Order: sequence, then structure tokens, then C-alpha cells
Amino acid sequence: MIIELDGLSILSEQDFHKRIASAFSVTQYYGNNLNALWDLLSTDVERPIDLVWKNSEHSEKNMGDSYKKILKILDRVKNQDEDFGLNEKFNYQLE
Repeated sequence: MIIELDGLSILSEQDFHKRIASAFSVTQYYGNNLNALWDLLSTDVERPIDLVWKNSEHSEKNMGDSYKKILKILDRVKNQDEDFGLNEKFNYQLE
């Protein structure tokens, strides 16, 4: 599954959560916080997942520390899948 997010419309952490919940069709039960993001990406969605965050530099400028916190979670999920030796993994790229 390829998930594309457009950083031009992600100006805050809440914007990111709204977009990610919509992309995975989990808006009714997603918690809209960093813990919910970890839960969603680490265990709740089927792999493989390629998350592409387009115009990510625009989000970075507007989100500040929240952007870095989200990237830490994305890295944790990616590293967890690698550590587990999964053939189908979570991956992300910033554009």
C-alpha cells in the first residue's frame, strides 16, 4: 500500500493526524495523538506500507518540534519491522 501525504496541507500535528487517519480509513477510532500513531503503524495496518510525505519541508517549517516527534515514530516503526526481519515492511520517504 502506498500512502501519500501532501505537506502543503499539513501545518500542525493535528493536520498530520487527520490526514493519516483518513489515509488509512480509521477516522472513527484513531486517537489523533502520537501514541495512536505508534499503535496504528506498528500493529494495526497490513504491510507493506510505503508512506510518501510530499512537500515535507513545508510541514517541517510550520510544525516545529511536532514534525521531529512524528519522524521519530516513523523511524521506530521502520526499525521495528527491520529488527523483526519482516519481508513486508513499513517504509517512508520525505520529498
